[in-house]
Amino acid sequence: MGHHHHHHGELKGRMVISVILNLTITIAEIIGGILSGSLALLSDSLHNFSDSISLLASYFAVRVGERKANEKYTFGYKRAEILVAFINSAVLIGVSLFLLVEAYRRFKNPEPIDGPLMLVVALIGLLANLLSVLLLHDHAHESMNVRSAYLHLMSDTLSSVAVVIGGILIIEWNVTRVDPLVTVLISLYIMGEGYGILKESVEVLMEASPELDLEAIKAEIESIPSVRNAHHFHAWRIGENEVHFECHVEVEDIPISEAQGIIDEVEERLKKYGITHVTIQLEVEKCTDKGIVCHEEKEGD
Repeated sequence: MGHHHHHHGELKGRMVISVILNLTITIAEIIGGILSGSLALLSDSLHNFSDSISLLASYFAVRVGERKANEKYTFGYKRAEILVAFINSAVLIGVSLFLLVEAYRRFKNPEPIDGPLMLVVALIGLLANLLSVLLLHDHAHESMNVRSAYLHLMSDTLSSVAVVIGGILIIEWNVTRVDPLVTVLISLYIMGEGYGILKESVEVLMEASPELDLEAIKAEIESIPSVRNAHHFHAWRIGENEVHFECHVEVEDIPISEAQGIIDEVEERLKKYGITHVTIQLEVEKCTDKGIVCHEEKEGD
């Protein structure tokens, strides 16, 4: 137990250092981008800022995992991370669109760029990103949450390499159009990443059903002895890895002691579908609508 707490403490410490490094790079690249006239540096600063938010959300998720649910938040605080991801990805897409418009303007009317300053700032960003990657490398396999943050940092490192190459091309051959080109590549990448996160976070917040084969689950439950029918399914995600499922199960008229065995069997069988929490409503000849999804009738129908 003590080793587990020490391990978590070490992970949180490394995540905090990575956040500080990314925020430092962000500030340095914003200042460097403005002073050198490099749009690529500004777009890379956006990428680093997004990773800072991603790391903060991941750090928050690790901390949240240690907090218990209460009477106000009976499901706990897991959705706070999803909310942060939603806001972060929406802002990212908006700013990326702005940078694409600015890059188009720069293509048409190239502006002078201070190549050496751009290169120095880009190299600092690259080194800081590499350090962040090394800090989280040993923990990347532990959870999807940490692995996601690690992959963000890896992509950041690659975009820093692109800016460094752009800086070298500007210094050697004064190819100023390479700056908006790098900006477009980074912005499109960020938009792709941002859209994926935005879509997933909206699905979680809207309580969309996760990717489950409901027909297979229905057949699985109905194969249990004494079960006549399974219907009115509801499935949703509380957080990234927590899937809740509830349904009505029609059974034969059996003693409560036997009914408990059916509930336990359903819970056990649904684990292989990635379902972490199950709520079963047992009934005997109650529902007339026995479809997988409940279609509630309006009053007067």
